[in-house]
Order: sequence, then structure tokens, then C-alpha cells
Amino acid sequence: MTAPEVPEQGTPAGAPRPGFATGLFLGRPDTDLLTGPAGGPRRPVPAEERFLARLREFCEKEVDSAAIERADRVPDEVVEGLKDIGALAIRLPRRYGGLGLSTHCYLRALMLTSTTHPALSELLAAHQAIGLIQPLLLFGTDEQRRAFLPRCVREITAFALTEADIGNDPFRMHTTAVYDPASDSYVLDGVKTWTTNGVIADLLVVMAVVPAGERGEGGMTAFVVEADAPGVTVERRNSFLGLRGLENGCVRLHRVTVPAGNRIGAEGEGLAIALAAQDTGRLSLPAVSAAAAKWSLKIARQWSAARVQFGRPIARHDAVAGKVSFIAATAFALEALVEVIARRAAVGDTDTRLDAELAKLFASEQAWAIADELVQLRGGRGYETAESAVARGERGVPVEQLLRDIRVGRIFDGSSEALRAFLAHDLIEAHRAAAGERGTAPGQETARAGKKPGAEEPAGAVEPAATGKAVGAGETTHAGKRAGAGKTTRAVEAAWIEESAWAGEAAEAHQAAAAGKAAPARDTAPAGDTFRTGDTVRTGNTAPAEDTARTGDTAPAGHTARTGDTTAVRQTARAGIPAGPDASAGRHDAVLDGHLEFVARTSRRIAGELAAVAAESGPEGEGLDGRQRFLGRIVDIGAELYAMSASCVHARTLGGADGSPAELADAFCRQARLRVAESLARLGENTDAVDRAVTGQVLEGRYTWLEEGVVDVSVDGPWIAEQRPGPATGPGLRRVIRPAGTAKSARPSDETTRRTR
Repeated sequence: MTAPEVPEQGTPAGAPRPGFATGLFLGRPDTDLLTGPAGGPRRPVPAEERFLARLREFCEKEVDSAAIERADRVPDEVVEGLKDIGALAIRLPRRYGGLGLSTHCYLRALMLTSTTHPALSELLAAHQAIGLIQPLLLFGTDEQRRAFLPRCVREITAFALTEADIGNDPFRMHTTAVYDPASDSYVLDGVKTWTTNGVIADLLVVMAVVPAGERGEGGMTAFVVEADAPGVTVERRNSFLGLRGLENGCVRLHRVTVPAGNRIGAEGEGLAIALAAQDTGRLSLPAVSAAAAKWSLKIARQWSAARVQFGRPIARHDAVAGKVSFIAATAFALEALVEVIARRAAVGDTDTRLDAELAKLFASEQAWAIADELVQLRGGRGYETAESAVARGERGVPVEQLLRDIRVGRIFDGSSEALRAFLAHDLIEAHRAAAGERGTAPGQETARAGKKPGAEEPAGAVEPAATGKAVGAGETTHAGKRAGAGKTTRAVEAAWIEESAWAGEAAEAHQAAAAGKAAPARDTAPAGDTFRTGDTVRTGNTAPAEDTARTGDTAPAGHTARTGDTTAVRQTARAGIPAGPDASAGRHDAVLDGHLEFVARTSRRIAGELAAVAAESGPEGEGLDGRQRFLGRIVDIGAELYAMSASCVHARTLGGADGSPAELADAFCRQARLRVAESLARLGENTDAVDRAVTGQVLEGRYTWLEEGVVDVSVDGPWIAEQRPGPATGPGLRRVIRPAGTAKSARPSDETTRRTR
């Protein structure tokens, strides 16, 4: 759930309507939910402009990012400087001493700090999104807010949830909180394994399980814990592949006494609090990803123009041009996601939990792809450290650092695999609820998913998603089961009607663009057109596979057209795809109409697939374990459609006399449609069953012979450490941030910290 700018209620109120993502997967995408107020793109108010200008100046003049990377530590004076300009309290309401600025400003601040050094943005985000501020604003009492929120302006907070055996399954939590009626307090025991900001935190939000008893059923509960309370020990500071300078550590709690007044919410509400905080925290990942993409575009542009090979800049070579185009188009899409998410967060009238999860999933995956492409584009210099390049006399460009730092986005705040599963579960439940409101069984009305209300259904068309049955030789149902081999039937045409229809629409959209009109909407394919099932191209190609309808043509399932393939070029030419917004004599963004129509059609397609799965699975989700990758592909399709929609809306909001936003949105949508086509094809043609069988044999040890002939240098020990409660056995490693000039005490914990670095 995304909260309004100043969400001060005891518990979060129910959202009045679902967000864009929910409607997208129900076959009813409403781009009005992505559209901002009239009057052009949102501009920062003067207070926001002043803050962002101060933050930029601080980052450019006061932060030595290379020094942070070398020392694996953010200096005290940098942390104090961030406090001085209010960076720890960007969205905190003014009544508590914060700046009271918008979510949009907060996300922009994360973009500035993450490109300075990602340890800075992680510190700020962990404190403001999943630290103490958000849980108290959403669930705290007035007394708790008055007591703790003013401290958050200069004191650092952390969210202690994860344990060695938890991962994405919080019900395995072992940390306990036992109520003591004599003192009206709780006694906490347990170990938290990966707590970001835990090493330097002043206040902790600790999740613990209250045992059931006379007071009630207990359950997971949230508590505010003073980091220097007796029994709280930072046992170690964790190290990672990237994010050097991240103050992430293991925190032990041994018989820590916490007043009952420090409990956030009621007993058993901890999971709701954790999810609400995590959902808000996920908004930061698209911002950080967009910032990485924007920086990557700058480096790609400058380098590919400066680097000459075979007599011309490498950007003029087609293989490199595809990479630059992908980076530019995707950077635009990621920034569009940030803009629309910030807009919805500011309005606060919709439940955008699914939007945040979908945006986090898409942004983190695409940012990783961009970083990988940038390393490749830079060649050996991309693999070399910036420090090494400087020593050789060249510009120090930390591309390899970007690759290391951005990789964690696919793991933090819910791994991509977990998010796909969570989203699929919620979407299936949404379809069950929608079917219940209609008074029909899930899937009974899914034939409507392939057309608009009132639209005529093509003669003889059958929706496989509606029937859930095999429809002829060569087809696959939504369940991904083969029904035969060798034929193309009307059922296949119906299943791919959305794609084949675009062939005719593209020409009409091009003509409409030239005339300055909107492209006509249509939901059926030209008579006789069939789509080549499984015909796809790689990301970055200029020949959209899903747009290559050929009358009467068939091809082997799973066929992939390679870049430069003359067949693919001919197919593209026959599809009548418009040349692009710069070729239009009318509206620059007219070409985007066709992309939004594609979103609407494909949205109805995946809605039908989800409804069919909802009809087949049990009320508790029985039968879905073997369908995770199938459902994951549907989620990925939806993520692409979401990004396409945001890009088109954002391009129109920006306008621009030269049409450049529309050009980038068009390029992104074309690339996204290729990925959508591939995912749609793989709903039926995939290796899921084979992969499960091979994995079973791997686990049974059938292929251990393949592991021979190598040396395993792993250090012996349990795969998952047993975190036993009890007193600390070593010195505390908590680091206390002090203002410059403050005398340091001779506390053992501080001396230990210095010795371990």
C-alpha cells in the first residue's frame, strides 16, 4: 500500500479503488490513473528545488565516492552533512521537525545520492521507507509519534526483520517477545541476520513473535527498540558483492526489555506493518534503477562517440547501436515509472501495492540488463576498476562497480522470483473476487477478455483461455499442455488475435499520424490473417516479432528470427509499422496510440489466462506450485505493459516541440513488444516440465558424475547457521556517528570497530 504524503492514521485506511496494475491484469487498464494533473509535467515546488539543489551541491563537493568505495565506509562527516540538510527527514511532516516534502522529491533525492554512491541512498531509504518513520506514520499512536519522530531527523533507524532461516517466509521467525505483566513490558530474544543500517542505528524496529496466551493469540508484532539498550549487540558487519559502505549487520537481542508503550500496533499486526513498510520501501528501487539507467546512458553516449573502431565511432556500428538504443529507451521508461508512481503516492486515493511490486520487479531486472550491456559496450575498460583506469591516465568510469551494486536490486525487498509468485497469487485472488461479484465461476466469462464490450467476435474464434481445453493439433492451452502437433487452427488465431490485429492497425496508425488524427481502435484481425506462433526476436531488434503477421503463413513453434534475418525484415515491411513519430506531419505522439491499443488487447489476453488458472486451481491456491514459471511469464508481460503505458503517458505529459519524448517512448514500446511476444509464445512452448524432471534427478544425485574434475574451495560449515538465542559472546561492533569535533569515548565497541576495518 502506498500512503498519502502525510498518512497519520492509527491504521492505514482502505484504498477507495484499485490501482492501475490491478486493472491491467483484470483486462481493464485505465491510463487515467497514470495521468497527472493538467498543466504539463510536475515541477518541484520552490522548497523542493532548494533542497535538491543543496543535496546536489553537497554530493558533488563534500562526498568522495571513490574514498567510500576504498574504505567500505561512509565517513561520519558525510552522514552528519546529510543530517544537516534534512536528508534524513525528507517526507517527515514539519510538525515533527521534518522537511515535509513530497514523495516525488524523496525519489529524486535517492536518484542523486545513489549515483553519488549507492551506500548513501541505501542509508536514506532504509531509514525513511522501512525504518521507524513509515511504520509510525501508518500505525503508531499520537504519543509514539511525538516521542520518536522528532528523533528521526538526526538519529538513524533500521528495520530488523530478516533472520537466517526466513528469506521471503516470515512465518519461520524465531525471535520472541514475551509479555511481563509485572513491568508492563516485553522481553525480546533472537538474532536478526541482515539489518541495513543496523550497525549505525540509534533506533530499531524489531519484528518478534508474541506467544499465544491468556492475552490473546499473539503472533508477529513490531516494537521500537533503543539500539543502545542492554542486551542489544551488533555482532558483525556483513560484506557483500557490491554496496561497499553499506552498514548492514547481525543484531543479537538477549533478554532486551521493551516497554509495552513501544509496541507498534496490536499484538499480531506485525506482518501487516512489515508488508506496509516494505511496499513503501519498494518505491525506492525504481528510482535507484532509473538513476543507474540515466547515468549509463550518459556514459554510453560519450564513450560510443569517442571510441573509434574500423574508421568510425562504435555507436555507428549496428551491433553497438542496438545497445545504445536499448539503454536510452529503457532509461526513459524507468524514469516514467518513477514519475507515475510518485504521482499516485502523492494523490493517495488508490491501492498501489501491486503497482509498487510490479515496478520494482521490472525496474530491477531492466537496470541489471542495462548495466550488463554497458560493461559490454565499454569492453575491457568496463571490466576494469575506475581506480585502475585513473592509474593508467584515463578517465575513471566505475562501470564494474555499477554492475556489482545494481545486482542486488533483483534480491532486495523481495526477490524477482518471490515477487512474481506473490503477484500471481494476488492477481488470481483478484480474478476470484471479480468472478464472485459477477456471480459466475472464475473463467466462465473469460471469452470477453479478447474483445471490448459490444465488439463482434471473429467468426469461428474460440478463446483457449476461456475453455481451458485442447483446441486442436499443434495448439497449447493456457495450462501449457501440448494437445498435438503440426497444425494451425482457428483457435490459434483467436489466441494470438491481439498480435495479428496490429498488422492492419499499424498502417492505419501511420496514416492517422500523418493526418494528425488518433489511430482507429480495433479488436479483430483482418480476415484470414494468422500469426506465426513463437516467432520472436531478441531485445533491441527493430523488427517487432509480434507485428509480423503473414497471411496463411505458419512456422515451427519456438522459431526465433535473428537480427538481420531477411525474412524478419520482409515481415516487418509487410506489417506496415509506422516509421516513427519524427515522420509524422501531425502529432508527434500519434504513434503511441497504437502501442496503448496493444496494451489494452494484451491486457485482455493475460486476464483471460489468469481467469482460467483461477478457475482450475483450488480455493487455497492448490495446483499452482507447478505453474510458477507460467504465471511468472504472465506477470512479466504485465510489467512490460505497465512500463509501456507509463512511457506513453509520460511522453505525452512532457510534450516537447521536437517530439523527442515520443520517440523514446515509441522505441521502448517496440522493444517491449518483442519481449512480450517471446513471453506469450513461451506460455505454450517451453521446457518447464523437462526442467522440473531434470531438477528432480539433480537432487537425487543422478548427475553427480558431472561435478567431477573441479576443486571446491568453499569453507566448510552449515548451509544455514543456527542462530541460537543467548548472550553475546564477543564485543559489540555498533558504530556511533558523531559530529565533527566531538570527542570520542573509549568505548570498547568503537575501538573494536576501528580494529576490524
